[in-house]
Amino acid sequence: MSGHSKWASIKHKKGAADAKRGQVFTKIIKEITVAAKMGGGDEEGNARLRTAILKAKAANMPKDNIDKAIKKGTGELEGVEYVELTYEGYGPGGVALMVETLTDNKNRTAADVRSILTKGGGNMGTTGCVSHLFKKEGVICFDGSKYSEDDIFAAALDAGADDVSSDDGDIVVKTAPEDFLAVLEALNKAGFEQTSAEVERNAEVMKSLDKEKTSKVLKLIERLEDLDDVQNVSTDLDVPDDFEMED
Repeated sequence: MSGHSKWASIKHKKGAADAKRGQVFTKIIKEITVAAKMGGGDEEGNARLRTAILKAKAANMPKDNIDKAIKKGTGELEGVEYVELTYEGYGPGGVALMVETLTDNKNRTAADVRSILTKGGGNMGTTGCVSHLFKKEGVICFDGSKYSEDDIFAAALDAGADDVSSDDGDIVVKTAPEDFLAVLEALNKAGFEQTSAEVERNAEVMKSLDKEKTSKVLKLIERLEDLDDVQNVSTDLDVPDDFEMED
């Protein structure tokens, strides 16, 4: 199985819990700041900034927070300098892990990621050791109880999407990274409101483990995502449809 995995579905569903912890605001503010610094503060001309603002609105972030983050990125307000770093490594059972971060302290972030990987039964790898196992694609999810897959299918393919499928109650639209925003905007204009939308790294081939190792990997990923510097964790772990996350 390639592309949108069961783990991706778990991540989307746990988004609400992350928001309750308030941690999601910190991560999105960093993304907005970096996007504005790289491409300017006009979201119409900055695709990455538009995506980050969509994510902020979905998390109910106040407009004032968004505006301040943009101004920090463009230099209108004093802000912290963030650097994008991606760490590659392995979890229990040899599953591949890619950890994307935004940090103002490289040494701290590297030490934190390495420590969590080691304590969780994994290890840090060298640059390029697992990145070839993943591809980037836009993934837009809709509530399957709210919309018809056939209606979204028609609108999405007309807008240039690559694929539409159902996954554990979600309707999942996949796009090439460069078509992501155009497809998302077309679906919004057609009246469909997404539950999540982002460009993800998804594994070309998924790896299955037994229940014990699968639980260990998922707990390891949760600990990584609890770090403020970590924006996203990608894995090639294939989680069975009947797998239940422990509280």
